[in-house]
Amino acid sequence: MDIRALNAAQKYAAARPAMQPVPGQETPGKGLGETLGEVTSDFAETFRSGEETAKAAMAGRADSTTLVQALAQTELAVEAAVTVRDKVVEAYQEILRMPV
Repeated sequence: MDIRALNAAQKYAAARPAMQPVPGQETPGKGLGETLGEVTSDFAETFRSGEETAKAAMAGRADSTTLVQALAQTELAVEAAVTVRDKVVEAYQEILRMPV
């Protein structure tokens, strides 16, 4: 019997439990739909907050600093959404180019 094979089997057996999750410490995984739903609602809330701040600034109830911050957050959210959309379209086009 080759001693190196025995050592490899022992090392594999010792390493295998390290790859398995520890009972009681599993994090509940969210599905893609739940995650996208949360992201969409966060985006909508950011957009709505920016609109409310802009309306308040036009009515004289908010200062210009608050307005600029709200508009910057809204702009960042829109840019992020456009970037994600572009990546999804790019991935879809790449899938279409794959040979079947």
